[in-house]
Amino acid sequence: MIPFSPPYISEDAIRAVEEVLRSGWITTGPVTKKFEQQLTEYCGNKKTLCLNSATAGLELILRWYGVGAGDEVIIPAYTYCATANVVAHCGAIPVMVDTNSNDFNISVDGIRRAITERTKVIVPVDVFGIPCDYNEINTLVRDSSIRKMFRHKNEVQRMLGRILVMSDAAHSVGAIYCGKKTGSLTDVSVFSFHAVKNLTTSEGGAIALNLPEPFDCDAIYKQLNISSLHGQSKDALAKTTKKGWRYDVLEAGYKMNMTDILAAIGVSQLKEYEQIMQKRRQIFKRYSDALKPYDWAVIPEHESENKKASFHVYNLKIKDADEAQRDRIIDIMFEKEVFVNVHFQPLPLLTYYKKKGYKMSDFPNAFKHYSCEISLPVFYNMTEEQVSEVIETLIFAVEKTRVDG
Repeated sequence: MIPFSPPYISEDAIRAVEEVLRSGWITTGPVTKKFEQQLTEYCGNKKTLCLNSATAGLELILRWYGVGAGDEVIIPAYTYCATANVVAHCGAIPVMVDTNSNDFNISVDGIRRAITERTKVIVPVDVFGIPCDYNEINTLVRDSSIRKMFRHKNEVQRMLGRILVMSDAAHSVGAIYCGKKTGSLTDVSVFSFHAVKNLTTSEGGAIALNLPEPFDCDAIYKQLNISSLHGQSKDALAKTTKKGWRYDVLEAGYKMNMTDILAAIGVSQLKEYEQIMQKRRQIFKRYSDALKPYDWAVIPEHESENKKASFHVYNLKIKDADEAQRDRIIDIMFEKEVFVNVHFQPLPLLTYYKKKGYKMSDFPNAFKHYSCEISLPVFYNMTEEQVSEVIETLIFAVEKTRVDG
């Protein structure tokens, strides 16, 4: 049996968690702060706040920016539901945009056409860990004609004076675009450290702040930290100091903090992260080299002149396959206990968004990509024999479905 994506947990990570458990301090504390600092140094952004999920980070930034009823947030139709759900949580309108015709990321031309006076935020998603075209997106929101359309509703929006760009970088920790790491490419980026991610804390996420002047990212970090802890003026660690028990509640905040137990795994993984990505890159190369001779295999591009992915998901497309054939291929592979996946079902296919009036027919590129996509297993401890078995099983399944019709 070959699993799809079991987490990599080293002995060092186990020891780090044990140290936290024995320390007497297991909630948000010094290890979380250490992880935040190390992430900031790794990514090259200005400040980082760790939270209990990427979803929490996306919503916290939308609320900090004052997104609410009647506002529009541009997102790709091709993404996980969390990208859209947080917009709905805020009472705003998710405005979906199709993908590019040649890859799975959001179309910049589509973004331009979708912008209105109600647009407050654009959320590009680095699908599979491949960065979006951020130079084009950042140039777009600074274009004078686009800025003239922007209508601020509060002081934060007035200070920025334009649409906020928040990268959903859930897949792309360590990815590089034009020589810069994800986290430093837009106003704000949000990472996920979920169990299936390259860098995991089992559950967790982070906000990477990189806002331009006159914003003070240190001050915003403190404000977001308060918002993520029920609006308390002090966190639990600060309240342990002499006469530090008294605190105030400054707003009706949320419970979104990361714990030191989770951060300990993150600190350990970050030490090995370049090695983790390199191992995944080697698996990607094995797949690509083995599948290139087959005319039905559309080999994904994870490295180009300006982009280097995080090697999170190996997103193979089966040329000319429809959804039914793709599903048969998956069924055959499952029967042989080789577990693959599909990333993602586009949002308009999901019942909640379908009922809201979104139509899959409005996003033809997204549906075309989805219909023939299969995500192959990739994990740190994957052996050469397991990679070979995946390749052999895939070839068998595809050829069988082509013969059977």
